[in-house]
Amino acid sequence: METTNGTSINNHKFTIPAVNDVEQQQASMELEPTDDFNYSKRSQWLRAAVLGANDGLVSTAALMMGVGAVKQDIKAMILTGFAGLVAGACSMAIGEFVSVYSQLDIEVAQLKRDKLRDENRETTDEEEEEKGSKGEKESLPNPLQASAASALSFSVGAMVPLLAASFIKEYKMRLGVVVGAVSLALAVFGWLGAVLGRAPRVRSAVRVLVGGWLAMAITFGLTKLIGSSGL
Repeated sequence: METTNGTSINNHKFTIPAVNDVEQQQASMELEPTDDFNYSKRSQWLRAAVLGANDGLVSTAALMMGVGAVKQDIKAMILTGFAGLVAGACSMAIGEFVSVYSQLDIEVAQLKRDKLRDENRETTDEEEEEKGSKGEKESLPNPLQASAASALSFSVGAMVPLLAASFIKEYKMRLGVVVGAVSLALAVFGWLGAVLGRAPRVRSAVRVLVGGWLAMAITFGLTKLIGSSGL
């Protein structure tokens, strides 16, 4: 039997995909990794948080170690650490706010220049334009967020040496516990920052740890030297 155009129906083969094949294809598409998250979006608050925690650990511990190099009194170490916590948190918050706000002003000015340059162009898709402007606003840095993250993380980091030294009266044991607690916290913060930013974990933890050791050793050694010289 032939159709009107002379083509035989028997020459055509129609194949219907099996239900199982369709389900398998859908399952394989669901299992495929879709990790397209842009980790650079975390850069602002992550940088402020990691920097604040490291500074809180290192600077507070270094201050306490410096005072402990010339005074064995536990009260002097605790007061020094607390003063360093308050001063450092305020300094980090203000500095981060001013720095990020300056960056915000620069980016906003650039967006205004781009808008003035493109305002004479004809727009054919208003929805697409609105999505683009919304994405640009969301990508702008947030000074308050960076400031709060920096101050909070600094305070959390500074609490580690304070708590480690608060319950130990014996001088040498107190110094050892402070160094041990700070070393562990530095490694953890370095590892956590690397995990959140998808960076090399071991390298980041070692880098942060060695930097903290150097800061504490230099502060302790110089303070001990100046104290023993009778100045």
